[in-house]
Amino acid sequence: MHEWSLAEAVIATVIAESKKEGLEEVTKIKIKIGELQQMDSEIFEFALNEIAKVQDASLLTNMKIEKDRERAIFKCRVCGNEWAFSETGLGEGEYEAIHFAPEVAHVYIRCPSCKSPDFEMARGRGVLIDHIKGIGTGK
Repeated sequence: MHEWSLAEAVIATVIAESKKEGLEEVTKIKIKIGELQQMDSEIFEFALNEIAKVQDASLLTNMKIEKDRERAIFKCRVCGNEWAFSETGLGEGEYEAIHFAPEVAHVYIRCPSCKSPDFEMARGRGVLIDHIKGIGTGK
């Protein structure tokens, strides 16, 4: 069900932004899905297509969906070092725990440079509409 809620929010945002920009038809949306976003990508895309059909058929009829995975990047608040989630060297149990609840990353991960647990998730969490392409009058 999580995928359907995310898809509903994406479609609502696409409709709102498209109307704001004066688009009469959306031809393509590009979505970035964070590496730490726990969801089934196939169900999410199915939900996007099904919700688009009932929301605003004339605007979204020919919409193509492109999805990209966004790597998870951490940034140390102490020394400014950045590193990828794939570079953490975690075991399978810790890896799964962080995918399930990214907030627990601070328990398992330290900055590779200064060993501080004080870092932020700079990228790779959530769902982001990268861009919307369409046909219309524009503004």
